[in-house]
This record gives sequence, structure tokens and C-alpha cells, in this order.
Amino acid sequence: MAGGGFAAAGGGSARDYGGGITFSVVVTSLMAASCGLIFGYDSGVTGGVTQMESFLSKFFPEVLRGMKSARRDAYCKYDNQWLTAFSSSLFIAGTLSSLVASRVARAVGRQAIMLLGGAMFLTGSIINAAAVNIAMLIIGRMLLGFGLGFTLQSAPVYLSETAPARWRGAFTSAYNAFVVIGILSATITNYFTNRIPGWGWRVSLGLAAVPGTIIVAGSLFIPDTPSSLVLRGHHDRARAALQRIRGAGADVDAELKDIVRAVDEARQNEAGAFRRLFSRRYRHCLAVGLGIPVFYEFTGMIVISIFSPVLFRTVGFNSQKAILGSVINSMTNLASTLLSTSVMDRTGRRPLFIVGGVGMMLCEVAISWIMADHLGKHQGVTMPRSYATGVLVLICLCTFSFGLSWAPLRWVVPSEIYPVEVRSAGQALSISVALCLSFVELQVFIALLCAMKYGVFLFYAGWLLTMTIFVAAFLPETKGMPIEAMRSVWERHWYWKRFVNDGDHHDGRVVADEGTD
Repeated sequence: MAGGGFAAAGGGSARDYGGGITFSVVVTSLMAASCGLIFGYDSGVTGGVTQMESFLSKFFPEVLRGMKSARRDAYCKYDNQWLTAFSSSLFIAGTLSSLVASRVARAVGRQAIMLLGGAMFLTGSIINAAAVNIAMLIIGRMLLGFGLGFTLQSAPVYLSETAPARWRGAFTSAYNAFVVIGILSATITNYFTNRIPGWGWRVSLGLAAVPGTIIVAGSLFIPDTPSSLVLRGHHDRARAALQRIRGAGADVDAELKDIVRAVDEARQNEAGAFRRLFSRRYRHCLAVGLGIPVFYEFTGMIVISIFSPVLFRTVGFNSQKAILGSVINSMTNLASTLLSTSVMDRTGRRPLFIVGGVGMMLCEVAISWIMADHLGKHQGVTMPRSYATGVLVLICLCTFSFGLSWAPLRWVVPSEIYPVEVRSAGQALSISVALCLSFVELQVFIALLCAMKYGVFLFYAGWLLTMTIFVAAFLPETKGMPIEAMRSVWERHWYWKRFVNDGDHHDGRVVADEGTD
């Protein structure tokens, strides 16, 4: 098993290489984490634009006419497949590009993948801002999706491979902090551009070029990760990069030796990484690495994040107040994300997952109850203002629970659990499955809201109960463990230990000397 040199023979403890948080590792990690800006900005801007009357009158006039119809079902105001295709098409493109990116990353490195992703996102934003028909919108969205898939595949792994083990949770969760900053920036932009008649939506979509430019410029000034450099045969550059990010007091030679050992084994097993992911030897990594992004999609928060202005319009707010509600929700998300980043490496991953899951579940049940009792009743198409405000508060509380737990941890855990020989493939599979589910979910959510009405939130609450039980039973605690030492974490887990040991014997090798240097 790659990285076994970290596991002590007796207790499975991990080596501390020394060193601290250096200026270089902070700057490098912040540049990589800023890839989250493009995901966040797009998520935040899309929901606001899709309810702007200037945008709807240009591309979807039938939706605008339906909104103004007194006989229109309150839950069905935005039920239009072309409108949802505008939101969801990005994710199907991201699914395809993330799979391609995993193979390209092995040849050119993670830094180059981030650069390519930023360039494609920048191009897509320009096409969207200049769109004159739906075809241009979709083409622009597809380019945005290609850029998103590349950066999603590379940035979290870049962070996990670069960050010191002791603070890896905080460093990797910085990606999600930038996602939230992007969402907040987009919702504030929408708040002001919504007042511009006719072409305000072009400003909102066009300003996506700003985070795209930041990614392109930033990627030019950061080095590749030591693991990626060793994987491509650049040992001297890898040592120099490691010395720069770890500082003078770190045992760089020991860490590089363990990285080289892990990469050498990765080369021996280089062929068929995707196929081997499904073998018994990696079943524990695959179950958790896929379980977390799948469950993440069924928290319901991706649709709340993107469609929050639509939800606020649905319960009775006007366009400007709906976007203001999204700004408040985004600020709540940022506050909870920063709190999570500061406590994650002290409390651990599992407690945050469990607390956040229970909090979201209770909030979504309450939202469903209020909407069942007060939306569309008494010949009205909206609900009383006090109850609409209650929905806003509950969505903010739900977002706070999400930002504290699943939002940052969804990027942290899958990026740190795979051994190096299947890390790119595992990350690519995790990202592609998540983006594919996002595509399906965004494409059907408005139709589900129309068909299931308030029951759609009970649907998500049921999934939250299931995923909280899964985390409590099957997720090992990974805080503070060097990324190449994850074997010892799995060996101590009550269920997954059977797959780790049996997998080694099944491969015809008994890893007996991994506790020694």
C-alpha cells in the first residue's frame, strides 16, 4: 500500500516531519484554493439571473408570462426545461472534463490543469455575456463547465498534497471558503445589476471573467506539488518545492523519501487505475470517496444555493428582496465556513458531519411544514410575509449547518483518503459523479418542486438522516494524519480494516515492513 512508511509498526501512529506554516505554503495554497471562486461565482450568479425579468424577457418570455398569471401554481412559476438546462448544462460538461483532467494531470501536473481550467472558464464567461440566443448561452455554459471540471479535479488534491498534515483540514477547506466568497460576490452583483433594465444580466454573467482571470494569473505563479513533480520524474524540483513550502525546520529529506516510495509503488500499478479502484483492495476508499459526494448532492443545498432567489420569489418576495435574501444567505454561509475552517482540525471531521447533518434535517422538515400550511392556500399564490420571513430564517440556519459541515468537508475528505497510485483517478471519479448528479438534480428540481411541492424538502430530509447514519458508522477520523499514512486510519476502523488487510494478501504481498523507515 502506498505511503506505508508513515505507519508505526506497533500503533499505527504517523511521523511528524516538523516545520510549520510558512509564508510560501500559505500563498501557494491560497492561490490554489481561489479556484473555488469560479464554482462559487457561477453557483451564485445563475440563480439570481434566472429570475431577473430582463433575462427572462430576452430568452424565456413564456416563463415571464406564466409568473404574472394569477392562475399559475405557486410552486410551478419557473417550470421550464430550457431554463433549467441553462443552469444544469454546466455540470454535464464538468462531468466529462473532470474525467479527462485526471489523465492529463499525470502528464502535465496539477498546476497546468488549473491554468487550463481558468482559461476555459474565462472564455465561457465572455460568450455568456455576449449571448444573443439560447444556443450561445448553452455553449458558454459548457465552456464554463469544462473549466470547472478541470479545476475541481486538481485544486482540492493540490491543497491536500501541499498542506502540512497537522493543518490539512483548514488548508483544504479554504477551497470551500473561496466557493462561498464567490457565491457572496455573485449575489451582491445580482442585487445591483437587477436594477439595470434590459442588460443587467449581461454584467452579472460577464463578471465571471474576473475570477477566471484570477485563476489564470495565479496558476502562472505557483509551483506544482511535490507528489506530482516526483510522479513526472522531477525529483530535484520536488525537493526544492518541498523545502520552500515546509520551511527550514522541516525534515524534508524524510518526507521526500516517503513521497518517492509512494510514487514508486504508484508507477508499478500505474495501468488500469480506474479499474483497480473497484477492486477489494480499494473498496474502503471507493465507498467513502463516492459516498460523500453522492450524499452531498442529496443534502438539497446545491439547489438551495443556486435557486435560493427562485425559492424566495416562490414564497412571496419581489425580485430585489429575493436577491437580498440570497445575499444574507451567502453571508451566513461564509461565516459558518470560516468557523468550520478554524475548528475542523481540532474537533475532527466526523463530529462536524454529524452535527451539520442533524441541523440541516431539522431545518428542512420545518421548511416543508411551513410551506405545506401556508403556500398556495386561501386562493393566494404566495404566503403571509411573516411565514415567508420564517422560511428565509430557516434556509439561513440550514445553510449555516451546511457551511459548518458538509460544504467544506465534502472537499477535504475525498481528497485525502486515496493512496497516490489511484488518487487522480479517485478524485476524478468523485468529481464526475458529483457533477453528473448536480446536472440531474438541477435539471429536475424545478419540476420536482412543481410536482412534489413542499414534499421535496422532506425528500432531502430523509437523505440527510441516511447520510448522518452512514458517517457515524463508516467514516474514519482522518484529522492530523499525513496523507501518505491513511492506511493506519483504515486499519483501525471496525469495518474497513478487513478490506485493507485482505486486499494486501489478495495482491500476493504482505505489507510487513511498512512501519519502518
